[in-house]
Amino acid sequence: MRAIAITAVGLLVSGLSVPLRAQPGQLGGPCAEIRAACLGAGFVPNGARSGRGIAVDCVQPIMAGTPQRPRAARPLPQIDPRIVAACTSSNPSFGRGRLPNYSEAPPGGSPYYGAPPLLGGSPNSGAASPSYAPPEAVPLSPNSTVVAALPPEYQPERGPIELSPRFYRTVVDYPTVEPPGTIIIDTPNTYLYLTLGHGKAIRYGIGVGREGFTWSGTERISSMKEWPDWLPPPEMIKRQPYLPRFMAGGETNPLGARAMYLGNTEYRIHGTNQPSTIGTFVSSGCIRLTNEDVEDLYSRVTVGTTVVVLAANTAASQREQ
Repeated sequence: MRAIAITAVGLLVSGLSVPLRAQPGQLGGPCAEIRAACLGAGFVPNGARSGRGIAVDCVQPIMAGTPQRPRAARPLPQIDPRIVAACTSSNPSFGRGRLPNYSEAPPGGSPYYGAPPLLGGSPNSGAASPSYAPPEAVPLSPNSTVVAALPPEYQPERGPIELSPRFYRTVVDYPTVEPPGTIIIDTPNTYLYLTLGHGKAIRYGIGVGREGFTWSGTERISSMKEWPDWLPPPEMIKRQPYLPRFMAGGETNPLGARAMYLGNTEYRIHGTNQPSTIGTFVSSGCIRLTNEDVEDLYSRVTVGTTVVVLAANTAASQREQ
């Protein structure tokens, strides 16, 4: 068999090109990249019962060139056919386990087929199962495969979303001891203030951390990015292992149009692909604005800007002044 040298071939997953570097004596190179792509798309080891098995629901269909079983809970990642061919040449047995014919369900309607159960549930539980299928009108983009794999709370919303008037961006009276140019987060009331001086501030509606994920303290903006990529931190992946490991920036990205990173923390002030969540307690601790508002805020601050996240009792006392 002729050896294949892999130098600059890349894996195409969600618009990301990853160079392949095979390691002698290991299951590396293209096969490892296929497995990594499956992990990034939300498939997991020992996940077959939930429709997310990395072998039966992802690797095997990719290598065999066959459809997924109907019970698969996530779509396949997009893999360059050259990668599959290179993997087959380097390791013919990779992903070659026996696959049943899933073109139609077997007689008797075995629970092995059909919609996936709730995570941790039983195929026979009869419980309603979450669907992670993409909305029909989500526009195709380099992120389309990753978007399809996102759970509902991260799926981009379609059509115009009307905010409550109280969350419109506006200049308000806001007496404070903080100097002009300071960002103040009022978590309980889901407002962000950018102080202007002379008792005035620009007020923005925001979405904040859900129960158990709120925080308070003072940080500074350490970096700023337009249309940022999303790399969920390890703590989030541990809680939600089905999330993608990488998602390129764009309109469908949960971080939205802009991101301002806070100190050395995992927290950010960023946009959103779900503007209806403004005014709610929904995040893992980050602060979200509509894309229009985050672009406005982004244009008014710089790296080094102070960000004060008020504790609940402090926010209450300021409202009473």
